[in-house]
Amino acid sequence: MMSAVTVLSLAFVIFFIIQEAMPLFDEVSPVDFIFGRVWMPIDFTGTTSFGIFNFIAATVYVSFLAILWSFLVSIGAALWLSCIASERIRSLAYPFIDLLAGIPSVVYGFVGLTVLVKLFMKAGVHTGSCVMAASLLLAVMLLPYLVSSCSESILKAKDRYLPATEAMGISGWYAIATIVLPASAGNILTAMILAIGRAMGETMAVMMVMGNANLFPRLFGKSETIASVIALEMGTAVAESTHYHALYGAGMVLMLLLFVINTGVSALQRKLMK
Repeated sequence: MMSAVTVLSLAFVIFFIIQEAMPLFDEVSPVDFIFGRVWMPIDFTGTTSFGIFNFIAATVYVSFLAILWSFLVSIGAALWLSCIASERIRSLAYPFIDLLAGIPSVVYGFVGLTVLVKLFMKAGVHTGSCVMAASLLLAVMLLPYLVSSCSESILKAKDRYLPATEAMGISGWYAIATIVLPASAGNILTAMILAIGRAMGETMAVMMVMGNANLFPRLFGKSETIASVIALEMGTAVAESTHYHALYGAGMVLMLLLFVINTGVSALQRKLMK
């Protein structure tokens, strides 16, 4: 019953977003909308323009940078928790990891704004707000979930395979590298799928440290994600205006991006688990 309610709720959200986005394409072609680089929802210059390519690029760029940083750290932390730390240390560490996951994103954003941005300013980045700062902050936000998920997956695979490898005289770390990690790869990829969705949909923290400028993303330059532009402008968009429908169109594009990425990673996961 609850599964049916969940599926119907998701279907309703998707239908509503598409319904609100479709009127946009009566005035703006899909190609101009997706590949255009000028976002001018109010005719200050005599004409309006709705191009979200910079927002798409920034969303993908900052999300995958965050996944890269957090994945590298989370695998190391998960290996330590699963293969080195004792049961007592794990039981003490997991509650603190879960606590980090429960901190509101606005708190992460405030810390990023007051600490991380200032560090980048001291390092020579003009305003401190940049894609790199946003990706590092987002990586920290993803760490608790990834560390917890990867640790549990590695621990289960270790308990299943390591006793047999020890009986065969195989080195512990060699067995972990060649047997335990490959056996955990499918579950780790599942965690990454969910983390990608979390990263691409994050709004407040990224918005606070990324600069919010409609520019093509550079590592130490300002930019703006799809989620940020929706959050910043939805409150000022006139209902049923082109601007209003364009913001829903941006949300629809974000939804399609997540679908394509999740489908690709899921296909890779099925291939690894064969």
